[in-house]
Amino acid sequence: MGKRLMVVDDSRVVLLQMQKLLEGTEFEVAGYCRDGEEALDLYGKIQPDIVTMDIIMPGMDGLETAEAILEDDPEAKIVMVSSLAYDGTIREAEGLGVKAFVYKPIEKSDLLDALEKASEES
Repeated sequence: MGKRLMVVDDSRVVLLQMQKLLEGTEFEVAGYCRDGEEALDLYGKIQPDIVTMDIIMPGMDGLETAEAILEDDPEAKIVMVSSLAYDGTIREAEGLGVKAFVYKPIEKSDLLDALEKASEES
């Protein structure tokens, strides 16, 4: 059985790109949210294996959303996906418990490596 992803990104283009990149892999997009508030609501309903999270979004940003998800579910596997990831941001995300980072524009190999890394961690 494949691994189910929840994509959290305010750009539908990223959703479509991820769906295309993940075709034929063990990963499938099971849910999509455009902002942090929606992600918090949908997470419990979808119960994804992995969440991919943009950092810059309207309302709650990706770091705040990741922190809230991890407070509710310390076992959550979150991969940050952003074009604006600086060393300080990466350290902050890792401190929260984020498993991996993928830089935009997304390369298939980088995405798959990050998803594999996140799924292997307990």
